[in-house]
Amino acid sequence: MHCLPALLHNRPKNITIHAERLARAALARGQRVAVAYADCGTYGALDEVCHRLGLRRLPGLHCYDVLAGPERIRELFEAEPGTYVLTDFLVRSFDRAVLAELGLDRHPELWPDYFGHYRRVVWLAQNPEPGLAAEAARVAARFGLPLTVVPTGTAGLERELEALVTGNRLSSVAQRPQKNVVGGATTTNDAGSERPGAGRRP
Repeated sequence: MHCLPALLHNRPKNITIHAERLARAALARGQRVAVAYADCGTYGALDEVCHRLGLRRLPGLHCYDVLAGPERIRELFEAEPGTYVLTDFLVRSFDRAVLAELGLDRHPELWPDYFGHYRRVVWLAQNPEPGLAAEAARVAARFGLPLTVVPTGTAGLERELEALVTGNRLSSVAQRPQKNVVGGATTTNDAGSERPGAGRRP
């Protein structure tokens, strides 16, 4: 498994560049390759790479779909469009991946410009242990918003990864959009990480 830096989500066009480079190198070594990536803001560019190289990828628009299922995610955003979504990764890395990357550690006055439109924080909890729950509550407190915990576990992710590697999957690589490269099977993996401004505007 080859992991790409999670912070590529801040510049999604680079996800496709790095994933293709890894995939081509693995294919040249005669390895079987799969892309364990959701679209993550590439707007179908990653699908074009998959189509061009004959690869499969994880289904869904982002890792939220893989962790919680697309229907559940749709329901969350329909109930409250101003939802900021956390994964375990974002809970652990919020200060570095969000605050520092957006410059909010240096310019906290910009917080309302980035996050003033959100109305709630939802944590897709893969491992809702007490220490992580406390961190999620701390992040929600930064927003001054209630925290909704949605336990997801990792079963959905594990199921999709197994189907991706074994090829027992009905979804098409042309499906828009998706995340990670698996070779020999090689995979580039960052499931559970998302870009700092993840969520929807109301």
